[in-house]
Amino acid sequence: MAKTLSYGVPCYNSAEYMDACIRSLLATGDDIEVLIVDDGSTDDGATLERAQAWQEQEPDRVRAIHKQNGGHGSAVNTALTNATGTYFKVVDSDDWLDQDAMVPVMTYLRSQAEAPASATDMVIGNYVYEKVHEGKQVVMDYDSILPEGRQFGWEEVGSFGPSHYLLMHSVIYRTELLKEMGLKLPEHCFYVDNVFVYVPLPHVKTMYYLNVDMYRYFIGREDQSVNEATMMKRIDQQLRVTKTMIDAVDVMAVEPRRLRKYMESYLSMMMCICSVFLRMGNTEEDNEKLADIWDYLKDTSMPLYRRVRTNVLNVGTNLPTELGRKAGLGGYHLAQRIFKFN
Repeated sequence: MAKTLSYGVPCYNSAEYMDACIRSLLATGDDIEVLIVDDGSTDDGATLERAQAWQEQEPDRVRAIHKQNGGHGSAVNTALTNATGTYFKVVDSDDWLDQDAMVPVMTYLRSQAEAPASATDMVIGNYVYEKVHEGKQVVMDYDSILPEGRQFGWEEVGSFGPSHYLLMHSVIYRTELLKEMGLKLPEHCFYVDNVFVYVPLPHVKTMYYLNVDMYRYFIGREDQSVNEATMMKRIDQQLRVTKTMIDAVDVMAVEPRRLRKYMESYLSMMMCICSVFLRMGNTEEDNEKLADIWDYLKDTSMPLYRRVRTNVLNVGTNLPTELGRKAGLGGYHLAQRIFKFN
């Protein structure tokens, strides 16, 4: 059976929780494939054994792929290389998809797979922060930003607020679009999901939005990459990803204008994150790294630098003096409480 949707599932020491993820993917239909990529796990083969057990149980829908450790981006690259479906979606092994929400999503994807040459480039759904240990859910939707129930282009997209960017969780790409543009994520690096959802956008001409709570994003493990303490320890990887994004797209040359504005805004958010966590550290080395990332953007594109540097996010988080630093961090923590991230 031809595959409508390929799921890439990066796994690293995931044996204890990956089954729930895999079950949720298999529930979406017979015309899907689940590419479980064991990224050199160090749990005495437990993750690979679980992946192989799923392949034995579902040989027509599951492939277990073992590779040397290369990080989340490397696992996504491997999954994309092996994907045969018309569409491609990344699902992290501690997350899951909502079965009811995926019914209309799969119906639309199947309609597009019947004519792959003219298929919609990017399909979008909502995602939900599942703060399991707090018993809370926060839904991130796009109903005030994107048209519903029809295909559309960038000229019809509204303004994205600071808490409503498109993330890896909310997008499903046409597989050939990613392959033809040669998408390759950085290896041995966290936060590459930003590259995944940012760099392909100039190649996306058509979109379709379904206002359903599709992706369930688990928040709560202490070792999770979005944990605040973890982000501070991995600030060098955040800087690397941000530089990769700066290099990958000449934002000021992007058309149409609404897409250019969106990419400018997203990059502003990335620079804000770098600023926040380096100012939290507040060591001499942190201050040097902060100056360096801003200089990197300035040297790459002065016009883009001027627009990003004067974005309200970066004005607020880069106020001079110690009082300005404290005010900027206070604004960040206020936004954290309002928008329920991290």
